[in-house]
Amino acid sequence: MHVAILIPARLDSSRLSRKMLADLEGEPLIVRTWQQAMKSTCADRVVIATDSGEIADVMRAVGAEVVMTSPHARCGTERIAEASGMVDADIVVNLQGDEPLIDPHNIDLVASPFYSEHPPDSATLVYPVLPDDFSVLHDPNVVKVVMDKRSNALYFSRSPLPYQRETLAGTHCYRHIGIYAFTRDTLRAFAALPPSMLEQAESLEQLRLLENGFSIRCVETGLDMPGVNTHEDLERVRELYRSRFH
Repeated sequence: MHVAILIPARLDSSRLSRKMLADLEGEPLIVRTWQQAMKSTCADRVVIATDSGEIADVMRAVGAEVVMTSPHARCGTERIAEASGMVDADIVVNLQGDEPLIDPHNIDLVASPFYSEHPPDSATLVYPVLPDDFSVLHDPNVVKVVMDKRSNALYFSRSPLPYQRETLAGTHCYRHIGIYAFTRDTLRAFAALPPSMLEQAESLEQLRLLENGFSIRCVETGLDMPGVNTHEDLERVRELYRSRFH
């Protein structure tokens, strides 16, 4: 089974201009993410998928493999689906380009369900949250998830999941970590489907899969590091990078 890590990277960003090329201890942020991806033990290839010639030049200069994609992709998963047609892989891991602190173990972990006897259509990671951690559960920027007894996702939401009506006892709460793995067929099917009602309501593209009957296996991890969405995130990641790698 061939596994490829595809990293979608666009230059425009609504909350942090030219985010992918922001400096992180002497290298662009996208380069730091690629360097972490290259440490994965499960992947045969690591590929940057971008519509930016500037990003492509930066990545080729450090030796990365790059494929050019259309600027009209509606989301990162659609960009990855397009890029997967140019890459020979059975399983595609979608790693966001703004995750320079990603632990390589988490990349291997998200691909692990596909080595099981009953592989899913797709997989992602979840991180446990205390049911009384209201600052996390009520933060719309933190995506929550509930699962069935086989660890398949039932629903993702920006609202608290599950809703605590009376008691916290025995409740298991999880937040979503946005790294995915897909079979090639699932990825192609996703791109061919129109955005779904739930996807648009929550602004969560993974709901397009659930709404159309595809399985998403959730794998619990105890490792998580922040990504970069804002200037404040970037400063925090810079501090963490210095403490972790220097």
